[in-house]
Amino acid sequence: MSVTVETLEKLERKITLSVPLTTIQTEVDSRLKRLARTVKMDGFRPGKVPMNVVTQRYGYSVQYEVLNDKVGEAFAVAANEAKLRVAGQPRITEKEGAPEGQVTFDAIFEVFPEVKIGDLAGAEVEKISAEVTDAAIDKTIDILRKQRRSFAQRALDAAAQDGDRVTVDFEGKIDGEPFEGGKAEDFQFLVGEGQMLKEFEDAVRGMKLGESKTFPLAFPADYHGKDVAGKTADFLVTIKKIEAAHLPEVNDALAKSLGIADGSVEGLRADIKKNLEREVKFRLLARNKAAVMDALVAKAELDLPNASVQAEIARLLEGARAELKQRGIKDADKAEIPEDVFRPQAERRVRLGLVVAELVRANELHAKPEQLKAHIDELAASYEKPEDVVRWYFGDRQRLAEVEAVVIENNVTDFVLGKAKVIDKAVSFDELMGQG
Repeated sequence: MSVTVETLEKLERKITLSVPLTTIQTEVDSRLKRLARTVKMDGFRPGKVPMNVVTQRYGYSVQYEVLNDKVGEAFAVAANEAKLRVAGQPRITEKEGAPEGQVTFDAIFEVFPEVKIGDLAGAEVEKISAEVTDAAIDKTIDILRKQRRSFAQRALDAAAQDGDRVTVDFEGKIDGEPFEGGKAEDFQFLVGEGQMLKEFEDAVRGMKLGESKTFPLAFPADYHGKDVAGKTADFLVTIKKIEAAHLPEVNDALAKSLGIADGSVEGLRADIKKNLEREVKFRLLARNKAAVMDALVAKAELDLPNASVQAEIARLLEGARAELKQRGIKDADKAEIPEDVFRPQAERRVRLGLVVAELVRANELHAKPEQLKAHIDELAASYEKPEDVVRWYFGDRQRLAEVEAVVIENNVTDFVLGKAKVIDKAVSFDELMGQG
């Protein structure tokens, strides 16, 4: 079959397709006969409905289906013969004035672009590194101790201080009127840990058992309670109990309670260090991968297929609506969200996807079986039964495909870092973890 491809715009192409009417009619007759064997109609036994009745009832819809199928097949054959990489679905319209015995269509579609990646040796990539320090281990141990703290009532004349658990009664009023959620009895919170607004904590800090105090509290403009956001309330608070926190000692007993095999503080520190190093490794990889992807996008030249961008916008839009629904927003699936909000993100994703795909193809950076296995083993290492996690990944093709995509991105990252001008930068453990 001779295929003529017409270029309309940068990535837009047009192919004219012709399908013999006899091919369509033969398939329509065949499908109607198959349908007649199973169709049910009032007044006829199953399989005994006359063909003319079946044709009258179903002929139009069957012809429509066949036409779509045959034109789709013709387009696939034509695109394959012309060696075109089609992006998205073609827009197909029937042409008038077709030759006798033929039905003719125009298929307008986009193709994937040629991707030109500049010389990576000229790209600058900042590669960060970080170490797990003794201070980071100490901080983690402090968090574990806090999770296991106990509380004991303070002396009657002791004042509330940071770290204490206080039990209070409170009532807030705005312009002299109570408001919903502004009153509670026997309410507990930890002073200095951000569980309450700063003005509330500041007022309670230093108070003693049985004391009451009235103080103003200005609700932030973005406060989750919309009725009080941006307003100032007067609160009356009474202290009913003050309890001091007791943190367990860092000793073998703590190590044992945390499931450390040898029940030693050294074993606890070693276990924490191993877990933190795993977390640091993944965060460094994510940050350095993002820097590599930025460099790749900057070095690449390509036109974006609109069909791919629109498909990505649709995915982002669907994700945004799903998130709204999860947050309990009514009629989230009907929420009017402008598409342009997602366009920059969609365009970047499409651009990056095409650039990475070209780099993988040109340099054979596909995920190897041993790389998949090593990555899954590493993901599973932090679980109690790693072998079950490994089986879980290998037991589902979609989960395995997600891991494969990550491994390919890692291969691309290593490849680019091996070519580009790398600027090494050490960051602190806290800075790395603070970046999320």
